[in-house]
Amino acid sequence: MILRFGYVSRALSLWEASPSRTLTFTQWKKLDHESRKEKLYLATEKNLKSTLRALYYNIAHGIDVYRMSSSLVPLATHPEARWDYLTPFGHLFKEIGDVVRQFGLRVSFHPNQFTVFTSDKPHITENAISDMTYHYDMLEAMGLHKEGNINIHVGGVYGDKALAVSRFDENIVKLDETIRRQITLENDDKTYTALETLDICERHGFPIVFDYHHHWANPGQEEVEDLLPRIYDSWEGFHDRPKFHLSSPKSEKEYRSHAEDVDLTFALPFIKDLVAFGRDADIMIEAKSKDQATLKFVEELASLRHFRRLDGGMIEV
Repeated sequence: MILRFGYVSRALSLWEASPSRTLTFTQWKKLDHESRKEKLYLATEKNLKSTLRALYYNIAHGIDVYRMSSSLVPLATHPEARWDYLTPFGHLFKEIGDVVRQFGLRVSFHPNQFTVFTSDKPHITENAISDMTYHYDMLEAMGLHKEGNINIHVGGVYGDKALAVSRFDENIVKLDETIRRQITLENDDKTYTALETLDICERHGFPIVFDYHHHWANPGQEEVEDLLPRIYDSWEGFHDRPKFHLSSPKSEKEYRSHAEDVDLTFALPFIKDLVAFGRDADIMIEAKSKDQATLKFVEELASLRHFRRLDGGMIEV
């Protein structure tokens, strides 16, 4: 079986390569029309070019799995500052998509924690729809709208989990069907367990992105090995193998926070469960050291018996 590993957003090994340069609304309001345009254009161009730099870095280091920054376009969804970012930067979006397809990479987005569909406040759902549309529009500009996933959490509980889930069921269908086809749902570390998230996924036909660290912090009653058949089944009919998230706790006290690297001892039970199941998987490393943590973890894993490193971010078991 093949395990591919990737990382989130920024390649720390590259100099000045943040894909998340921003312009706050407060800063934007202080500027005149031309200065606003100049600042927005400059930040967006740098973010897109940094994304390209990260992709080429990944290709050079054999890393096939990559999550793009959700902050590529500053103020893209702010109701007072929305602007046409697709027309002036269409060539860069297209170049990103061309590179992804040419080298067989797997990319995704993960909107922030405020993009939820469980709220009873209509404006929060409207904002979530706007944010999901923004992510989809970028994938479409890249030509990746049928393959790139947009991963979200179920959302909050608001004192009544059953009612919140029913609101999710009601609100998520307000999202355009073409966007819903690209959704994956992830279990979280406080509220919705993997089993609860799986139930929702199966009801809506969404694949689940299983987060091992979150499951460790918020496990429910199920063991990983018992969940894997349903996790893999949720990906049936989709073009990609299942994706998982992997990180380890920062400390005993801050056990929900991500550490700089992934502790092999912490991660090994999860890896062994995947190996016992015996099917290929993509694993997103969510460590603070990003690309460096990913390459380090793959190197450590490859030092174990039965694990052979095929590339920078790829292991054969």
